Formats: sequence, structure tokens, C-alpha cells
Amino acid sequence: MTSEPKQSIFKSVNLNCETNNAEHRTKKLSQDQLIVRRGQPFTVTAELTQPFYPDRDPLTFTAVTGEQPSEDLGTKSCFGIPNKIQRSSSAKAVWKVDLGKISNPATGSLSLTITPPADTPVGQYDLFARLKDTETLLTTLVVLFNPWCPDDSVSLSDEAERQEYVMNEQGIIYNGSGNYLSSIPWDFGQFEQDMVKICLMMLDVNPKHLANAANDVSARCNPIYVSRVVSAMINSADDCGVLQGRWAGPFWGGVAPSHWSGSYPILKQWYNIGCNPVKYGQCWVFAGVMCSVMRLLGIPCRVVTNYQSAHDTNKNLIIDVYHADYGVREKESKDSIWNFHVWVECWMKRPDLAKDGKYDGWQVVDPTPQEKSDGAYCCGPASVKAILDGETDLKYDVPFVFAEVNADCMDWLCKANGTMLKIFSDTKRVGQNISTKAVGSNTRVDITDNYKFKEGTKKERDVFKYALTRNDYKNEKDKVNGNITNPALNGGNMGGAGSEGTQSTVQLPPISMRFEEVSKPIKGKDVSLNLVLRSVSSTARSVSISISVQAMRYNGSLAENIQAEMKDQTLLPGKDLSIPILVPYSVYHKPMVDSQSMKISAVVTDKQKPNNAYLAENDVVLLNPPISITLLSPARLNRRTAVEVVFMNPVNETLRECSLTISGSGLVDGEDEYKLPDLKPSNRVRITSFFVPLKTGEKTLVANFDCSSFRHIKCVCTVNVTP
Repeated sequence: MTSEPKQSIFKSVNLNCETNNAEHRTKKLSQDQLIVRRGQPFTVTAELTQPFYPDRDPLTFTAVTGEQPSEDLGTKSCFGIPNKIQRSSSAKAVWKVDLGKISNPATGSLSLTITPPADTPVGQYDLFARLKDTETLLTTLVVLFNPWCPDDSVSLSDEAERQEYVMNEQGIIYNGSGNYLSSIPWDFGQFEQDMVKICLMMLDVNPKHLANAANDVSARCNPIYVSRVVSAMINSADDCGVLQGRWAGPFWGGVAPSHWSGSYPILKQWYNIGCNPVKYGQCWVFAGVMCSVMRLLGIPCRVVTNYQSAHDTNKNLIIDVYHADYGVREKESKDSIWNFHVWVECWMKRPDLAKDGKYDGWQVVDPTPQEKSDGAYCCGPASVKAILDGETDLKYDVPFVFAEVNADCMDWLCKANGTMLKIFSDTKRVGQNISTKAVGSNTRVDITDNYKFKEGTKKERDVFKYALTRNDYKNEKDKVNGNITNPALNGGNMGGAGSEGTQSTVQLPPISMRFEEVSKPIKGKDVSLNLVLRSVSSTARSVSISISVQAMRYNGSLAENIQAEMKDQTLLPGKDLSIPILVPYSVYHKPMVDSQSMKISAVVTDKQKPNNAYLAENDVVLLNPPISITLLSPARLNRRTAVEVVFMNPVNETLRECSLTISGSGLVDGEDEYKLPDLKPSNRVRITSFFVPLKTGEKTLVANFDCSSFRHIKCVCTVNVTP
């Protein structure tokens, strides 16, 4: 891009945006705005209005960002040719400039190589040049984090990982439950139009910036600080954040969280409506949007799913769950176990925790508003290595994340007379199949071993005991400092729960219980399972069996009771007793429309010994009926391309309120939505949609079919856009 400056110091300036942005890996963001990464030089060619004699008339530069720029804060840097600038003794983040080989100072033709330091605050800068008494605005540019620079605190050495965790615009987010792992496509779209403007606006409207703009901008040199700010700004719980959370319908004034397939439509809407929250999000939406922002800023980031994820509200690393003697959840505990919970991991150094780099690397940062951290709804960065080692006294929020992946569980039976019986102490339930997308492919990688040692081993139990001691130490220290109130257990008669939860083994019950699938659970079909009981005693046992089926939200809260039944059976020694469980579609379909899983619980009570009660639970996630999307013609840049979506009604009822949404970064600007007619039983809908690809390369197109009976059934196709 060539421009004629208003001041007379330059005849012309060429920012070499196309070349610089390509070298700085930002060309997907813009080819006419200079966007560079810190710690890496960029080149500007300029022609002065006069010959340049550096010894007589030095050429000086000033780079400034934010309000009240200051050398001491690192938000202002003075540098020049020759480099004889008088600076503050405490000046931070000093830029530098060198004359290139093609420079000809005698004619005033210069090639300037300018390097922002690897610790400069990220953001938008004005770059001024001064010769003699005349100062000119050379350019306005954007500086981002640089994982390609060894001196940057987000440096990542592996190129394949940098391509995946910074450059990849498409991904996968895992969901379902521990027994039913599933996934959804997610379009991060971090290189879409105006993403730089949107993400920098997010930093500028955060509460810390509004309280002290100068200090906030200065702190943007640090990915630890930036990740906490972004974590708080993705949710709107206590600021003008991007997404408003809602964990149950109705979703008036917005869309259900399951509607979303990508980050860009959310971020674009937030920006366009004056930084007011977009409705609505849940954990995977919060995490997907945060991953997009972090990748845009240059911080390597990936989305991680933890199955059977604990939410420990009272900071004791124990989760208490209550059941009535007829099987269903007796009452809502403040603690909970989510079928799955999604956060992000960001890659950065942690010199604030250890100088030897022990806690560098992946850090958990969670934008879902659950508990406050230092007065704001944010979480992390919590070092994954610190979580593995049980260092629960370390910042930020390590004990909360440790509990999410490794809390112990106490199951209590609430009897009719008001007493409570502990029926199970489970050290293995929480934190299963911790998953993320593989580098370079759409396969799942299990990273559970990064977070905890193998369940049931002495090492895992030793770390849990150590985590309890460090957590107690932190809680006592926080109480002394007035940071928290005393964390009390949920029930007055549970004082022993913490100590019993640290036992390395749980006594084998005389009755074993398991669920067996008769057929794959599919939406629109009856759900069929068997409950299999087996007694290890030598005599026949008369037992009472209570089976309940409940529609559950993915965060562990009850949506609606579906059905319940009681049976009396005789359990013969050494033999399996198989009890069929059938949940008809006609019974479950309405409660399950907006629910993520079906919890099937069984409580078995020994009639001879009523205090002997046994519990088994199974979280069933129903598979979606099939939907297909097919590309009808090759995709070419700026040429109309057709795609066909096909869906058949699998149930014996008319589907109403049908719609189809098509989205995909580089393919569709935001979302294209189609309202469809009612779909009668066994009828097929076939929709042809057209789009004009805006960018070349491999892209992902997402089709999302929604109706009154089946919410947001999605499929994807890969689109290779050629010039």
C-alpha cells in the first residue's frame, strides 16, 4: 500500500503490507493493513523529501499505544537512526530500527527494518517519525503475540502445533457423556473480516481497562494477564462480555446454545449491537469463542473437554450427591457433576510460578461463568502440570480445576425419616476421557494423563491427599487475608466425608450392578437397556429395585422426570439377574427435546438389611437421526457454488417449526437461514443452498437442521476452494 503523507518529511511510504503480513503469518487477516508479530522485524520503504545525514540530523521514531503512553509502562518507545535516544532508565519494551541494504541516504531513499520487542504489549500502535523539527505519522499498525519467536512468552517450538493451535480455523469440540463420547464441528473463524477490530474492542471495554486504561494496556505484554481478561470478557456475568449464559430453556430473545456452529457470527453480532451480550451460550460455546480470540491474538490455544466434570462450590475437593430411596435425585446439591465440561488450554510461560519453567506449557483457562476468581467470573490460567502434581495452593484457580478432574464423590441416600446413609464413596468417577482434537487430523486425543495419574494407583491417591493439604493451607491463608469465608460442607452430618474420600479403595459391595445396551440409543427410537445384577453372597437375597429415568441437562441438573418403576426380585447366588428397561419414544420425546442426556438410575435395597443400599447410574446420550450435506459443484473463489442438504423425518409425527442454517468461515458471511415447511412422517426434505467462497483453501461448511422435535442436528462437508 502506498500513501502520500500529509507532512513533508516523506515523499512516499510503502508499508509492504502484503509481504510483511505474509512473513508475519497475518495475511489471512489483511493485505492492506500492517499486522505484525512482536519480536519479528518488518520492512518499510520510504522516500524522504531531502537527503538523510544521520550524524547531523538523526531520524527518530516513536511507537505509542493506549492512553497516556509511557516508556516506563512499555506503551511508548523512542528509537532511531542512529540509536542514541535518551530514554528513561526504567524504559520497557524498546523497539529498534535498522537501515536496510538497499537504502540510499544521499537521495533520501530508505529501507527501514523495524522490530517491536518480544515483550511489547499487544494492540494497535501509532508509529511516528521525526526529522529535524517535523514529525509525521508513519503508520498505524497492530502488534500480536508471536509463537514463532523464541523470546516471546507464548513461544511454541513445533510448527505442526503452531499451524493447529494458531492458524487452523476449523475444529472439533467433544460432548456427550463418559459412556457416549460425541463431537460437534466448530468454526473458529479467527481470520474473518474485522476480527482484529472485534478482539481489540473486547480488550478496550474490559472492566480493568475502564478502571485504569494505562496499566491495563501496559499489562497486555503478558499472556497470563490477557488470558484472564479474555476469560472474563467472553461471558457477560459481570461486564459487557460477549455471551450471556443460560442452562435451561426457554431461550427468549436469542437462540439456544446448541444453535451455534462457530465463533464469528457471535463475535460479529456482539460488536454490531454495541458490545451487548449475545444470547445464549453454554460451556462449549464460551470455550469455542475464547479459542478464536486467543488464536487471533497469537496465543496458541486448543479446546478441551472433560467428561464427568465436577463443580466444587465449597472448595473441599469433595462432591456430595443425594438420592431418595426411590432412586431419583432427592435435592439439588450446590456441588454437581456435569456430563461434560469444556474449557480451553493456552500455551505460555509461567515465570510467576517457577523460574525453572516447571509450570510452563498448557494452562487451563475457562470462560464459562461458574465461580468468581479475584472478584470476576473468570478462571485460570491454571498450569496443567500444577494440576497433575496437586499444587492446589498455586494461582490461578488450580484447586477448582483440580476438583473438576479429580474430586472424590460421596453418594448419600436420603431416607423417608430424614436420615442420610452414605451408599458409595467413589474416587474414580470424576474426570474421564479428557479430550481434544489431534494435531493435523480430526481424531480425538485423550489427554487425561496430563491432568492426573492413573486412577486407583497409589501415586494418584498420594497426589489427592497432598492436594487436600495444600488446599487447606490455601483456604486458611485466604481466610486470614479475608478473601473467602470458611468453606463448609453441604450437610451437617457429613463431617467425615472428606477423610473417607481419601481412602485408596472402596469396599466391594455384595451386589454388583451394570447396565447393558440392547441397541444404540437414537432420537426417535425407543431406548432399550438391561440392568444386570449379580450377588457374591452364598444365599438367595430378596431385593427391592427402584428404577428411575430422568431428562438431564448436561451440567448435571434435572430437567424433568420421565418414568419410574419399582420391582421386587430374588437374587440367586452366583447368577446374573437381567432386568429389562424400556423407555418408549412416545414417553421421552417431549422431556428430551431440550435435554442433553437421559439419566437411568437404579437403587437396590436388601430387604433383610434395609441399610444395605446399592446405586448404579447410566447417562445415555441419544444419537441424532442422519442428515447429509453434499457439494454439487467444485468450489472456486468468488464463484457461486451449490450444496444440497437432505433430511428424512424418522418419526411418526409431523415435524414443525423446521429451519436450516448454513455457515462456514471463508464461505458464508455469518449465517444463511432458511425457513422450511412442516415435514410429514417418512417424508424427506431436500434443500439446495448457494454460497460464494470468499477465501481459498480447505474450508468447512456446516448444515444445521432444527425443528420442534429435534434440536440442531448438524453435519459438515469439506470444501476445497481453488482460485
